[in-house]
Amino acid sequence: MKITLLCIGKTDDKFIQDGIDKYLKRLKHYINFNLNIVPDVKNVKNLSEAQQKEREGELFNKYIQPTDYIILLDERGKNYSSIEFSSFIEKKMISSVQHMVFLIGGPYGFAENIKQRANSSVSLSRMTFSHQMVRLFFIEQVYRAFTIMKGEPYHHE
Repeated sequence: MKITLLCIGKTDDKFIQDGIDKYLKRLKHYINFNLNIVPDVKNVKNLSEAQQKEREGELFNKYIQPTDYIILLDERGKNYSSIEFSSFIEKKMISSVQHMVFLIGGPYGFAENIKQRANSSVSLSRMTFSHQMVRLFFIEQVYRAFTIMKGEPYHHE
């Protein structure tokens, strides 16, 4: 199985990028994991909220294949504990999902066509975080999920 995280815009803060790089390096030992950065939508000042979501949706669609299992990272998604999230990923692996693609939307969420295309949605928290922080939190949670699956001592209950 392969996991991809699709995000809008690059990470500007060096300390966040350092954390992302740390967990990406660790994840190499468990799974084929890719972080794909979708370029920012241009001229957002001239776009309505709906137009911005539509443009972001068009950009996401360029990276999504018909066979991909799409999961939106959305504060209204399903909440998991770290152990439950690990189990969720493991079940997808067992059920022969070849490619899980997690999406972090722009500041206004996801376009309707992306919501309809998604297989599920996951919430990291009911709180709102910056898109850059969500990347780090999510990648760390994927790493944690694999250490849980392997019975390694990273996660403590």
